[in-house]
Amino acid sequence: MSFQIHEGSYFLSHLVHIFFKRGTVDKFGGTTMQGKSLPIADQKPRLPHWFRTKLPSGEQQQIFNLTKAAVKDNKLHTVCEEARCPNIHDCWSSGDATFMVAGKECTRGCRFCAVGTIKTPPPLDAEEPQQLAEAVESMNLRHLVITVVNRDDLEDSGASHYRACIDAVKQRCPEVSIELLCSDLAGDTAALEILLDGAPLDIFAHNVECVPRLDTIVRDARASFSQSLSILEHAKKLRPDILTKSSIMVGVGETDEEITEAMHLLRNINVDFLTIGQYLAPSSKHLAVDRFPEPEMYDVWAKQAIDMGFAGIASGPLVRSSFKAGLLLRKTIDEHNEEELPGAYVYTQPKQDSQPTPLKTSID
Repeated sequence: MSFQIHEGSYFLSHLVHIFFKRGTVDKFGGTTMQGKSLPIADQKPRLPHWFRTKLPSGEQQQIFNLTKAAVKDNKLHTVCEEARCPNIHDCWSSGDATFMVAGKECTRGCRFCAVGTIKTPPPLDAEEPQQLAEAVESMNLRHLVITVVNRDDLEDSGASHYRACIDAVKQRCPEVSIELLCSDLAGDTAALEILLDGAPLDIFAHNVECVPRLDTIVRDARASFSQSLSILEHAKKLRPDILTKSSIMVGVGETDEEITEAMHLLRNINVDFLTIGQYLAPSSKHLAVDRFPEPEMYDVWAKQAIDMGFAGIASGPLVRSSFKAGLLLRKTIDEHNEEELPGAYVYTQPKQDSQPTPLKTSID
């Protein structure tokens, strides 16, 4: 975890839940990847003041340490660590964590993520489903997010392993709601059917990451907005009882209007939940940040999402798709839920008479 200490606070410096491939720096200062010259984050930009939060202390620090120990003792990987999630202290000190299964390295090379990339990953660990279930039980979680690396080397892209992990957790911890942040399974709907058929899953999530125009700049060549839409749409058709969810990054070259257009595309295939957050370059080798929209713009997008019919939206600079992900679910089920998501405007359907959860620029 890389962070800067500043008056008892740390600045968020890395992105979560997605995958990268390091390129070579050309003489023009760009990063050459698959024939494209891209701007790189050669200098770390000064982050706006609304990215300032506090490190945990006292009881929260103890909970953070226990969570970290549970992860280590069960030989598990978390996207919180591997993707250098900026919210790791806040989540872990609250007893929440997102587990990453099927290895700690990805077969794809998107240009914005801190998870390592590898052409031929090690074989799947047959003990992982049970180890995951044991860790979840020891951590006393309410809502679990299981995220995955892309496994293009496997015939089913890892679908059967993901399903085994879901089943093992539900068997041991039936009261825990489960969210799967899945890959696009290489567009294989047959693998998706194996994964979802009878699965004890509450939320199926898959992130489109950016607006369609930026696919070839931001994502691996094997990924696309259209393929992501296809997986999300098919998941909803297979299991209309499961909530679907996606996420969009801001600051990779899109316009405000393109964000709105992407939201319409997601809602047109009945995606239920949406998160929108600020992209932050994980290192100088990654895609440079294009802009930092003012926090109020995230409120505009949140209101648009509700008007479009999304069941829930978390929108704000600090938002990541799995950061306290259970909150959207709980707020959707219970309109009187008063939990807050730091750094986000949170709305749910039906429209609330009261004001939405306010944007938090700092943690008191």
